[in-house]
Amino acid sequence: MRFTSRKRRRAPSVIIVSLIDVLLVVLIFLMVTTTARKEPPPVLKLALPESKQAKPGAKETKPFVIAIATNAPYFYIDERPVTYERVQNELLTAAKRDPKVAVTIKADKRAPFGEVIKVIDAAKIAQVGSINAVTERTAQP
Repeated sequence: MRFTSRKRRRAPSVIIVSLIDVLLVVLIFLMVTTTARKEPPPVLKLALPESKQAKPGAKETKPFVIAIATNAPYFYIDERPVTYERVQNELLTAAKRDPKVAVTIKADKRAPFGEVIKVIDAAKIAQVGSINAVTERTAQP
């Protein structure tokens, strides 16, 4: 007595068209996301002063960069706004770690000159190795 009838089972088949569609969607997704990974724009945009005598600086060690903007808060360290007291403390600790630390000042050409002098004074008090200013090279005809 057989209650069930034997049916011939078909061999399982893979639908290739659906797999190709999924593969194309994944490929498009990867292409869009990898091309969109660019460097973020800088937080602080400075218009640097121009100089005809500018020379590329030495790249021995990473300099201690202080940016000075046109409006308050004037001082930025690693693109983070800081106070003048914080600048002084950071310079003192950097000079204690490495007495030959190079301080680089990136000041906007419209930044108050008094703020630039404050940073230079703080660097001299901390007795850093050198103080450099970043400029843009003028276009030569």
